[in-house]
Amino acid sequence: MHRARLLVVVVTAVVTLLLLAPAAGAEEDDQFGYIPGTPRGPENWGSLKPEWATCSSGEMQSPINLGLLDLTLAPGLGDLNYTYRNANATVVNRGHDIMVRFDGGDDAAAAGGLVINGTAYRLRQVHWHAPSEHAVDGRRYDMELHMVHLNTQNQTAVVGILYAIGAQDEFLHKLEPYIIEVADQKDKEKIVNGGVDPNVAKEHDIVYYRYMGSLTTPPCTEGVIWTIVRKVHTVSLSQLALLKAAVVNGNEKNARPLQDVNNRNIGLFIPLPLINV
Repeated sequence: MHRARLLVVVVTAVVTLLLLAPAAGAEEDDQFGYIPGTPRGPENWGSLKPEWATCSSGEMQSPINLGLLDLTLAPGLGDLNYTYRNANATVVNRGHDIMVRFDGGDDAAAAGGLVINGTAYRLRQVHWHAPSEHAVDGRRYDMELHMVHLNTQNQTAVVGILYAIGAQDEFLHKLEPYIIEVADQKDKEKIVNGGVDPNVAKEHDIVYYRYMGSLTTPPCTEGVIWTIVRKVHTVSLSQLALLKAAVVNGNEKNARPLQDVNNRNIGLFIPLPLINV
């Protein structure tokens, strides 16, 4: 049997077993959860810890709806200036999501990064949410990848990529065996043989949204520069099912509800040749 087809069969079997197995961890064992109406649900994050108060009181929270009427063409933003490269990485089950942590040791720039307004932001980790956290004109997609960057002042810039069900995602495809190994085991880690190349996820996306927001999980820190790629990528149904089954019980839908825009500026960058077409 072809190797790729065999992996699909294995993934399907593992997902089925995970969904049928007793819960390895309930939401009450986590610091926060995603089930509305529960003590640790999104509407209560701000009251769970004093340092999480911004989740309730913040005026620049994420995610938001990227509505057509709220957008402003922003040619001054310029092309995305990023340079990524293959780096040592570890797949981590954080309970509420699956994360790929880039392990550069003393080299914080091991996986590369991007430059915004002359400031370098280094890629530190990526993780997934399903369904997507951000919406475009009211539509939430099937999945969203967050590429989390930090600068030397520990300020955050996140690149978000939206996905719809379709062909398999090649970036996720390489990681499937490692996700299976950490599935349903909070804090379980597995080093990725040969490292991970972020370029496979990012491709060459040139049209994007830009706004100021926050982390989408507690402590919901504000001042985050958000870049949401307009091009919608694809993910297979089995890949999405694996990500949902791999997290700890209660986090299968790990998207925070949409937050108020509160008159924030949402820029849309489109290269001039495309605008003039």
